[in-house]
Amino acid sequence: MAATFPGVCAVVPAAGFGRRMQTECPKQYLSIGNKTILEHAVAALLAHPRVQRVIIAITPGDPRFSLLPLATHPQITVVDGGTERADSVLAGLKAAGDASWVLVHDAARPCLCQADLQRLLMLSETSRVGGILAAPVRDTMKRGEPGKPAIAHTVDRNDLWHALTPQFFPRELLTDCLTRALNEGAVITDEASALEYCGFHPELIPGRADNIKVTRPEDLALAEFYLTRFHHQEQT
Repeated sequence: MAATFPGVCAVVPAAGFGRRMQTECPKQYLSIGNKTILEHAVAALLAHPRVQRVIIAITPGDPRFSLLPLATHPQITVVDGGTERADSVLAGLKAAGDASWVLVHDAARPCLCQADLQRLLMLSETSRVGGILAAPVRDTMKRGEPGKPAIAHTVDRNDLWHALTPQFFPRELLTDCLTRALNEGAVITDEASALEYCGFHPELIPGRADNIKVTRPEDLALAEFYLTRFHHQEQT
């Protein structure tokens, strides 16, 4: 008899503005082909059979989301996001009901590979803490001098990783760690950092480096190239 794995819920914080894109339109609503970046990101999650529901946290009064097909999709739940990413994720977690495990994925990360997602989801069978997709650092890393554009020293890149998303954790553990970290004023840059703050050590699941986050104007063309290539591969 084949093993059956429980369904998971995904949370997508999409209340950010993204000023580095140098555009009045929030980056998640910029288009690649006939879909917004947000739609590409959500479609990659829903393409996996274990992802049963996606909760999207948007800015209250967001006029753009209601125009998308996502607004009436049966597997989508919408909640009001907060001023910080962690606030939006917590709002999503509250709407996740009794889901045992939760994925958190960037709204501006449209190039998620299904094989990477599958490897990440398998953590629910082997881990009590969870983990993240990450890519090993390949470039030479420099530490700058404080307050000025000069090199202080070269940083050893061994054991350095680029943190990606999705990140995948037990819902109750992530909720507890985010709540504690926020209450104690910790700096939370991603969900894993909340677990780290509370003394946990999430696993690193090697992922493809082309799982890029669209944050600057030049990223848009690169994401379009990757998505076009993915589509071509799926058709052949």
